[in-house]
Amino acid sequence: MRLTLAAIGKMKAGPEQELAARYLDRLRKAGPPLGLDFAGVVELPESRFSTVMERKRDEASRLQAALPEGCRFIVLDETGKTPSSEDFAADLATIRDEGLRDLALVIGGPDGLSDEMRKSALRVLAFGRLTFPHQIVRILLAEQLYRAATILSGHPYHRS
Repeated sequence: MRLTLAAIGKMKAGPEQELAARYLDRLRKAGPPLGLDFAGVVELPESRFSTVMERKRDEASRLQAALPEGCRFIVLDETGKTPSSEDFAADLATIRDEGLRDLALVIGGPDGLSDEMRKSALRVLAFGRLTFPHQIVRILLAEQLYRAATILSGHPYHRS
């Protein structure tokens, strides 16, 4: 299964970008033997529409258009469920084993994601009820994807 990270907002050069890249590089190496191929990052600029609803709709439309045909997606949203790392890894394995070819993990913009995008998502996940900057969410997601690969492979990186 090909994994794509899709986000509204661009990571600027600096330590945050380097840390996210480090975990995504680890995922690129650890994932393929497990059937988890990292396809890359899709970054889209924030919408310039004047209202929140228009911005959310515009960003959702552009995110979905940027994903591969037939791609399903998981969205990161503060209203989502907060699984354990083991549950997240098991869920990725289940989705992979069901034969899905492309899965995207989507991070919305500062206004969040549209209701339509959340409703059409395969899953809605949260890293807790706190609000985090885009850069930190991207680092957390990159690390959790790598951690999921290590859990599925039995690697000792994750200690439960």
